[in-house]
Amino acid sequence: MWYISVEQIAKKWGISPRSVRNYCANERIEGAFLTGKMWLIPDNAKKPERINAAKKPMVLLNTLLDEMKNKTSGGIYEAIQIDFAFESNAMADNKLTRKEVEEIYKTNTFNPTKKSYNTDDIIETINHFKCFDLMLENVSKKLNETFIKKLHFTLKNGTTDTTAGEYKKLPHKPIYHTKLALPEAVPQKMKALLKKYNEEPETPFYDILEFHSRFERIHPFQDGNGRVGRLIMFKESLKNNFIPCIIENDIKLFYYNGFDESGVSPYLRDSYKSGQARVIALLDQFKIPYEKDSVLSR
Repeated sequence: MWYISVEQIAKKWGISPRSVRNYCANERIEGAFLTGKMWLIPDNAKKPERINAAKKPMVLLNTLLDEMKNKTSGGIYEAIQIDFAFESNAMADNKLTRKEVEEIYKTNTFNPTKKSYNTDDIIETINHFKCFDLMLENVSKKLNETFIKKLHFTLKNGTTDTTAGEYKKLPHKPIYHTKLALPEAVPQKMKALLKKYNEEPETPFYDILEFHSRFERIHPFQDGNGRVGRLIMFKESLKNNFIPCIIENDIKLFYYNGFDESGVSPYLRDSYKSGQARVIALLDQFKIPYEKDSVLSR
């Protein structure tokens, strides 16, 4: 049997080398093996079928859009808004409870039960609801810097953060073992990341996860990177007919370990699977059908 390189098979199949490496790493190409740092692939290997081959928009997306438009109360749109805002903000050390987040969403009021609250926690909770709507309104569009900056501005608008919608100006400390991009490198790295992502002819699960990992390693904003990144991941999952995820604050440290240099690590993959299970439970609760191919299997 003859073996060829990642670059050769990528050219043969009309996809990027990055997608081929993702297929190899996730055992989707029979007979491929790693020697040193190079993948070797049988020259007669079959191109893996697209996981997101479904042509019709998933029922979840249509339901979310419909319930947002009609301001439906008590549906899956409301449930996801509350769960997503609570979990994603909690990862950023927002101290509001889920019950308090639910109260803000349902009544647009807040009755304090403690002596003091951080005002930014309340504002960012309200703003996350707005970000979710902004994400849905742009779900079918290609990712670009303008949209990403608008998400960040919407999240941070009205808070004490004076850099809403702007890339960072001060360096960050590493996230555990992961070094983050310096401020002067952010514009170029963001352009390169988006160019590489958008030029793909198809978007398998692992491209979305790799984009998320690279985005978080760039950490383009002074604050709010995780929440913006998870909103982007939710958007791209819906756009490509995958069930999105709501990653829980309880596995924050496990999830953060996924931002390493290897692209899509098992930590990130398993965090997505866990968050996807959270959304699947809501789909089952509201009796919304979904395709098996829309679930991350490995």
